[in-house]
Amino acid sequence: MDPAVLREDMVDGLEHALGSLDESLGTAMRSVPRHAFVEDRPYDNRSSEHAGTVVLAPRTVARLLEALAVEEDDTVLVIGAGVGYTAALLAELVGERRVHAVDISRRVVLDARRNLGTAGYEGVLVDRRDGAEGLPEYAPFDRILVEAAAVEPPAALVDQLVPDGRLVLPMGTPEQTLVAVEPDGRGYTIVDEFGTTTLAPLLVEGEQAGGVTRNRTEREDREFAQQGYFAPTGWEQDWIDWDRQR
Repeated sequence: MDPAVLREDMVDGLEHALGSLDESLGTAMRSVPRHAFVEDRPYDNRSSEHAGTVVLAPRTVARLLEALAVEEDDTVLVIGAGVGYTAALLAELVGERRVHAVDISRRVVLDARRNLGTAGYEGVLVDRRDGAEGLPEYAPFDRILVEAAAVEPPAALVDQLVPDGRLVLPMGTPEQTLVAVEPDGRGYTIVDEFGTTTLAPLLVEGEQAGGVTRNRTEREDREFAQQGYFAPTGWEQDWIDWDRQR
């Protein structure tokens, strides 16, 4: 079937499921060839896996981008490049030269670059970084989207926003709420909430797929032992102090 028809069906389904969809976002989702980023059933509303990371379902991507509320000419940073699909949608909304994405996995970065180039968005910058550190060389940003959960927004990311900027992320573990925050001079203020969601925790160096085993500190070893052998994946996220990661 014609991919354009499949995209129309996908967006129609999202509008029905979400109740409504921002017009500019709907236009972008009808334009971006998702089959350049996802090979298996790309226009189904389902998540999948690639290189040890989760490829978000179109509905989840739509929720994140509606919460981000980008405006024309915004500069945007995406934490978690994934397969590059979210960055491509943002390129449609604000222009590819205004979109930056980082990922902690080198494999993911290379694949996202290739996918974006294939789809015609080679102007998007994708770099291999620890997402909690952001991309200070290109800061400040009008919008930052974190496609991973954290207990609090990393302080380095909040610092990389313009004064009236907006950062969106799933906040809390294990229960997550999709929130938008703005810098307030002392840290951040939650300005909006968009319901519950379930995304993987934001990884720190050494936790990425294919990475070397992280050299845990004595405190981490002690806290891990207290939680037992069956401690859930991402247990570090329960106590990481992002201010000390700067």
